[in-house]
Amino acid sequence: MFLLILLAASGCVETPDSGNESSPVNESATYWPTEGWRTSTPEQQGMDSEKLAELLDYVEENDINIHSLLIIRNGYVVTDVYFYPFTNNSVHDVASVTKSFTGTLIGIAISEGYIAGVDQPVLELFPNRTVANVDANKKAMTLEDLLTMRSGLECVNEPYEVTTEQMEDSPDWIQFALDLPMAEEPGTRFVYCSSNSHLLSGIISETTGINELAYANKTLFKPLGISNIIWPSDPQVNNRGWGDLHLTPHDMAKLGYLYLNNGEWDGKQIVPAEWVSESTREQVSMEEDEGYGYQWWVPDDDLPERYDARGRGTQLITVVPEENLIVVTTGGGFNADETAPFLVAALKSDRPLPENPTAYGRLQEKINAAAEPPQPEPVKPLPEMAKKIEGKTYVLDSNPLDLQSLSLNFDEEKGEALFTVGVAENQTLEYLLGLDNVYRFSPGEYGLPVAGKGSWESDNVFVAYIDEVANINHYKVTATYQDDQVTILVQDPTWFGDVEFGGRLEGSSEQEAAARNNTSS
Repeated sequence: MFLLILLAASGCVETPDSGNESSPVNESATYWPTEGWRTSTPEQQGMDSEKLAELLDYVEENDINIHSLLIIRNGYVVTDVYFYPFTNNSVHDVASVTKSFTGTLIGIAISEGYIAGVDQPVLELFPNRTVANVDANKKAMTLEDLLTMRSGLECVNEPYEVTTEQMEDSPDWIQFALDLPMAEEPGTRFVYCSSNSHLLSGIISETTGINELAYANKTLFKPLGISNIIWPSDPQVNNRGWGDLHLTPHDMAKLGYLYLNNGEWDGKQIVPAEWVSESTREQVSMEEDEGYGYQWWVPDDDLPERYDARGRGTQLITVVPEENLIVVTTGGGFNADETAPFLVAALKSDRPLPENPTAYGRLQEKINAAAEPPQPEPVKPLPEMAKKIEGKTYVLDSNPLDLQSLSLNFDEEKGEALFTVGVAENQTLEYLLGLDNVYRFSPGEYGLPVAGKGSWESDNVFVAYIDEVANINHYKVTATYQDDQVTILVQDPTWFGDVEFGGRLEGSSEQEAAARNNTSS
């Protein structure tokens, strides 16, 4: 959990001498960041630039796979870092942080009278659908049960979200979720289930007459000045209520600031204050000091009150009301607890500190350096194996990733390789790889860039790093060539872990025999 240590800071913050007449920094900002956030030195907000610079030292030295770090105190940005190859002003998949936006929109819809309240039965909200597996438990399932992940629907989320994957494979995702059997009485047990959140999106569409994105643009995004948005939908154009919303880190922080201000924004009550309170209150208590509200995580421990919007890969919005603090991270899979001690050390006071130009200058140098690509390295001569496999297609064995084939082509003069992967439905994906330790960029999902680099680890082992950056996934693909065969190991710490399978050179006797066996079977 992010900031688990940081939040003890309120107990270890130093208080200036009583003779210091400066204003407390925990007063609210005198502006609203609708058009953009204002910046401040950390010292002006009671934070230490040197400790924040040391945090960036640690990230660099330990190769932490973080994409951005945004720290806002008292409404002012004190640290705003983008780590190559992620770039400033780019949107990022916020993953399950999306759930907190969906929960917010449910609260707005209730306040506008589209939904009666959290006690309304779910089936009543879909009056035009015929639902399977209806029993007393399903009839009793309420909107609040969806919000708190206690729907009682049969949902498998270990070792990964199996039910979510099945839902995505179905022709009608809302119908799939509604038709799920009931595993138990609703309201009795917490089961993290993204189908619950997608039903919330369907409820917004059903009750307001427009899909979740259209409703968000009208009631939430436009008032907050959020316009750079990608939000994919299901086949019926219900936006994915559980994930895949793409926003910039600055716009992610606006949701945190809205909640920090009890749902008010620039003189207007966007979200009812009572909904903010209920959403970020512990509605469900779990093991390991965890709690859950209405699509927000609410840690349950002795530390100061805070709440999180969380997504895989460490997409995170953490709000700490007592410190007037918002921390936003995006990433490709890292343990945010590693950075917490530096943040603890940086949070010095509830009043401004003396300016420290030397430390602030070092912090800015680290921020600028984080965004820069590395210097190109000399490209090693290609091994004999590279010449043997170049341009040839290897047909892959059946595998969980549905990869069909792969091939490599090399351009020694440019220091690049073209990595071509065949996927299901006779489609191919092409990734340009830098062989000089500098990423090359190829168009990826939603038009967002994919960064790629590669190298020969040995005479017969080629390693490709394919970083989807703004789409979270970061693949390491190790291809080991032996005669007419290849062994593939695909690793992704944010999703499926490690997957290993084989393949054969197209047209080889082994490959032809395998094809004949598959045909006969």
